[in-house]
Amino acid sequence: MVLAFQYCTSKLTPSKGGRNGPRQNHRTAFLKTNVVCANVLRLQIARFSIESDRIYLKESGYSIMKKINSMPLIVTATVVLGAAGFLMASQTSDRIESSAKKSYVFKTYLKGDDIKVHAQNDSVVSLTGTVSEWSHRSLAQETVAGLPGVVRVDNKLEIKAGQPAENSDAWIGMKVNVVLMFHRNVNVLKTDVDVKDGIVTLRGHALTEAQKDLTTEYAKDVEGVKSVKNDMVVAKAGKSTVEKVDEYFDDASITAQVKLALLFHRSTSVIKTKVETKDGIVTVSGAAKNGAEKDLVGKLVNDIKGVKTVRNDMTIEQVSLK
Repeated sequence: MVLAFQYCTSKLTPSKGGRNGPRQNHRTAFLKTNVVCANVLRLQIARFSIESDRIYLKESGYSIMKKINSMPLIVTATVVLGAAGFLMASQTSDRIESSAKKSYVFKTYLKGDDIKVHAQNDSVVSLTGTVSEWSHRSLAQETVAGLPGVVRVDNKLEIKAGQPAENSDAWIGMKVNVVLMFHRNVNVLKTDVDVKDGIVTLRGHALTEAQKDLTTEYAKDVEGVKSVKNDMVVAKAGKSTVEKVDEYFDDASITAQVKLALLFHRSTSVIKTKVETKDGIVTVSGAAKNGAEKDLVGKLVNDIKGVKTVRNDMTIEQVSLK
């Protein structure tokens, strides 16, 4: 017990170094050592508590029972256990916060927002601060929820300009912009969206006629849109896609984009679809009313930025004839 205790306490002080020196390099090894030591001490304490509570000393033919107080060692070992647990929680928190800030969603769509990510424990993350619009609030939540180990997100983000009334022109315009923003085969950076009494007018530049038509199709499929007037000008020459080859899309960002796109598309908003992403491969599951609805989900998801391929595991609901 003493040897184990002396070894572990000798490891409690990490190597000295600068801000980015040996201290940072040895953090993982230091944490692992403390976890091992904590487990060793936990077993030793249990054994020590049983064996050392009563020790019999024989004097003058009599058995004298002497109780040994093990509290100092227990308290010290408890500190070791607590320190190891704190370091593990701290490392998990740092990983989650760092992953969120480095995600494609946070670095592009949310870069102008003031969002603070705090991992309360191993599985619950809180979001505080302000965002420019309602869609950013949902996008931040879905992205963090998709990070490994996160079970629940406590979203306390506030919207700077407030939330527009549902089905208002501002509400419709926001959803059209979000839908166009997530799809790779439309030129969202060159597209202006204007909404008046539910009628959407699109202006700007499209790379091809096919891209212009697709932009119209996506805008029409947003809930609340009555009609679409497309005044976009087709460029004489251009690439077939606006997505950069060197852009990196993490799985959490892809999942968040897919979920919001399916929610904002009128044709898929009521479908209960589960979305999972692994190395850019998106798996969708749930129940579709028919084969056409299932194929539509696959088509929309396949055109989301960052998606490499789609695995469509959706089932067709069986209609009972009575």
